[in-house]
Amino acid sequence: MAFSNKYGRINIPGIGENEPVFILRAQDKLALWTIEMYRILCESHGAKVSETLGGIIEAFKNWSGPKKLPD
Repeated sequence: MAFSNKYGRINIPGIGENEPVFILRAQDKLALWTIEMYRILCESHGAKVSETLGGIIEAFKNWSGPKKLPD
């Protein structure tokens, strides 16, 4: 069970109990740019996760719901 300050306890497989997590949602106007910057950082450090972030970025770009600044 992970823990988010905003959403409380969240059941995410593979994440330890009380491990803090930070969640970005597609409705957040800043999320896409944050993920893009994270991908650049991952690539520059040779992290394999950078290979999967392209699909996530596309999903955020294609999401047609309302967008807003984070609460």
